[in-house]
Amino acid sequence: MKTNKALVSTLIVILIAGLLVFGISGENKDKLLRVGTKMYFPTAVDFAGETTPLQITDVKERLDRELLINANLDATTALIIKRANRAFPVIEPILAKYGVPDDFKYLAVIESGLVNASSPAGAKGVWQFMPDTAKEKGMEVNDLVDERYHLEKSTEAACKYLLAAKSKFGSWTLAAASYNGGMTGVGKKIEEQKVVDYYDLALTEETSRYVFRILALKEIMKNPATYGFNIYPTDLYASIPFKKIEVDSSITDLADFAKTQGINYKILKLHNPWLRDKKLLNPTKKKYEIEIPLSGY
Repeated sequence: MKTNKALVSTLIVILIAGLLVFGISGENKDKLLRVGTKMYFPTAVDFAGETTPLQITDVKERLDRELLINANLDATTALIIKRANRAFPVIEPILAKYGVPDDFKYLAVIESGLVNASSPAGAKGVWQFMPDTAKEKGMEVNDLVDERYHLEKSTEAACKYLLAAKSKFGSWTLAAASYNGGMTGVGKKIEEQKVVDYYDLALTEETSRYVFRILALKEIMKNPATYGFNIYPTDLYASIPFKKIEVDSSITDLADFAKTQGINYKILKLHNPWLRDKKLLNPTKKKYEIEIPLSGY
């Protein structure tokens, strides 16, 4: 009896091994190759033109960690790649207008996955602004209007923050780190540790990983096939044509307003997530631009 059990166990092991070797599709084999030492590791990387010192052991290993994690978050990373096709054309020209390096679009990626996320701490939008910081940067935040959900305006606010951080630290990499750790927090660490390079600082776990997460997503999104993401152009989320209409008066019922524009309430809110209520009260006659899709909705 023991012999038979041993034989059966051996046969099961052989069968499983055979399935692993011969029964895995090409797509799944690619996924397996992303795990462990066989995954591609870049010979050089940089953030905003500032070279990442991969010759430092812990720097190389921290990047390796984030590449492995994000290359194996199949659904999450694939969705980000698809969304970027719609979000990046909005973000990129605003970064260029303010003179902020294009690489900062990947900061938005790791902040929110390019959706209007909401954190437990109260940060909201693609760029994850807290209410007070948003107001300091010129955004309207209240129960009816929350411009943290407005991609163009929140990107402009992020640019203002990043330019101030670059002026303070003299480094785009430290400016990026301060977006997570705060200018005061990062500045204090620099003063305490007597170093001036992000890669030389001992920081909190989150801020220590922050720039490496940006670098990893940049590397994967620029070279998706290399990391096993075979996404066709037709799979990417396309931009939807729209027009902007200016309003400077109150709208008492956004559902009725949507119908006058040939769309419904759901579509209006999807394209204007900064409208946070069922109405838009505007006693001061402030000018708002409302996005109305022309097709593809």
